Amino acid sequence: MSQHQILNSTDHGQLRIYTEAGAEFGDNVMASLAMPAEFREVQAHYPIVFRRDAETGKLAALALFGFEAGENLFLSGSTWEARYRPMAHAVQPFLIGRPAEEGAAPQVHIDMDSPRISTSGEGMRVFDDAGTPTPYLEAVATMLGDLDYAWHESPAFFTALEAYDLVEPFSLEVTLDNGSVQSLVGFQTIHEDRLAALDGEALAALMSEGHLAQIYMVLASLAQFGGLVARKNRKVLLG
Repeated sequence: MSQHQILNSTDHGQLRIYTEAGAEFGDNVMASLAMPAEFREVQAHYPIVFRRDAETGKLAALALFGFEAGENLFLSGSTWEARYRPMAHAVQPFLIGRPAEEGAAPQVHIDMDSPRISTSGEGMRVFDDAGTPTPYLEAVATMLGDLDYAWHESPAFFTALEAYDLVEPFSLEVTLDNGSVQSLVGFQTIHEDRLAALDGEALAALMSEGHLAQIYMVLASLAQFGGLVARKNRKVLLG
């Protein structure tokens, strides 16, 4: 469940947010949405895969943190063991809201049911005593703006993938050190043979739109599966 409210100093003047990592704060998730605009940062830490919506058929990109629901192999107690977190996850419990009026400016909303809402008097202040946004909130607002822009830019990337038939389903099956088998199904990735077969005109078109670099970031990210398997082996070993 969620309870979205428009953020304002009158209603949320004393609001504090837990900003540390932790399963209790909702970080025990297998994946997060990833925007093509941030693929360069994401691929340095996580595998990037695609998932097709069962109802709409539209593609979205995910940064994988684990192999099964509720598993984040980068989470160790209160430490997130990667220098970068995808914006869609890092910005929580804040989100962009859009008024019904055409052309109205987007608003900062907050999910008051998020486990990151502090009820203990601890955590980062959102507004100071004068009702002015704190540096923390200003940083959040900047990230929300970046995320909103990246979200609206992302359909062009997926449209290009579909236009050149560059996605294919894939599955992964890994035998762990203890002999158990870990499977990953239901995702898609770049079809490398079709990418390699594109002619110069197609490659130039993809490059001019910035999509070609993002495609190669997705391919580069697949090398992170080795690290993800190593993290899974350590988890299994430690019980």
